Amino acid sequence: MKLRHEPFWLDRLSARRRPSFPRLRTHLDARVVIVGGGLTGAATAWSLAAARVPVVLIEAESVCSGATAGGVGLIREDVDASFAAHASLHGLRAARLMWQAFRRASLELPSALRRLGIRCDAARQDLLTIASRASDTRALRREYDARRAAGVEARWLAAAAVRRDAGIEAVGAVKTDATAFDPYRAGIGLIAAAIKEGAQVFERSPVARIRPGRHKVDVTTDAGSVTADLVVIAGASSIADLRQLRRHLHPRDGYGVVTAQLAAAARRQVGPRTTALRAAAAADDTPRFVRWLGEDRVLVSGADQPPVPAQLRDRAVVQRTGQLMYELSLTYPAISGTAPEWGWSFRFDETVDGLPYIGAHRNFPRHLFALGLGRNGPAASWLAARILLRHIRGEPAKGDDLFDFSRNLH
Repeated sequence: MKLRHEPFWLDRLSARRRPSFPRLRTHLDARVVIVGGGLTGAATAWSLAAARVPVVLIEAESVCSGATAGGVGLIREDVDASFAAHASLHGLRAARLMWQAFRRASLELPSALRRLGIRCDAARQDLLTIASRASDTRALRREYDARRAAGVEARWLAAAAVRRDAGIEAVGAVKTDATAFDPYRAGIGLIAAAIKEGAQVFERSPVARIRPGRHKVDVTTDAGSVTADLVVIAGASSIADLRQLRRHLHPRDGYGVVTAQLAAAARRQVGPRTTALRAAAAADDTPRFVRWLGEDRVLVSGADQPPVPAQLRDRAVVQRTGQLMYELSLTYPAISGTAPEWGWSFRFDETVDGLPYIGAHRNFPRHLFALGLGRNGPAASWLAARILLRHIRGEPAKGDDLFDFSRNLH
């Protein structure tokens, strides 16, 4: 079976059914111009357009086809990092506020998708963060205790409950809520909803220059331009005019794999297929996500590494696909021998503390940012959209400032 190198979520919608948008070939005026057409840009465009803010969105490639389509498709209530570490770094009150903000966003996004009638197969799913070794269990238990003491939602599962809920052997797990969904369809659905509210969307229009003035900011592409009151940078930190920000961000390549359909014998042996898993691999301590899909397939995401040169990406995808399949077989031995059908890579940015930067930067007038979302997932995109909307409307909420560049990083 030949490995398909396109992200699963993108490939499951045929090319002729994917939306396409024009290149920017003219000059436009708007209140806000958004640079970046992934899920974060889509959610921000809809939030602003629905609030009657004139908005233009510009995407360098095809909307929602990068890290959005490459994601695992889980809207998680927790941050992909340690609460105890954040409490030590930022203080208990700040950590609690940030984690509560993520939880609210994880509930608001599925609600918005339902309200807008966006078909993206959204369904509630439990997520187990597992510990397979005694040393991991002690650290995971300390993390659970820190969350519970701070009033952050989490439940502890002993080995018997993990075996019952997930069909695997693990010493213990932290159970949290999640929503499984198709991130690509959700993203293009939000863009369609934004257009209905008056947003203008352009793709295949990489931004070459951003020039802020006293009253306006000019954003120039290779064939057009937009003059606006504000520019929102939603994941496009590679723009030359923003190179000063790169010291805050650590680019990574993530990988995903989807198996062929499981044979009947494998399906009988793997036990319940209703729970998603998150685990840290001993080799590199990066998270692995395992998610069951329809048609008796499994999606695994992880094996992150520093950016790979373009000419070596296909080779890296093959190598990392093999690695993820091997690790999957250790968790579910019955899957051993099942072939991978999709394998892909995607680029994303991490930050020093694992939390995104959302808000203003003192050295960039007329700019707002949503950068470094890392593997925190769709809830971070929705949280960014709501914080940016409140900032633009002059109605900040308690804790919004904790995500901006001024937070204390040691």
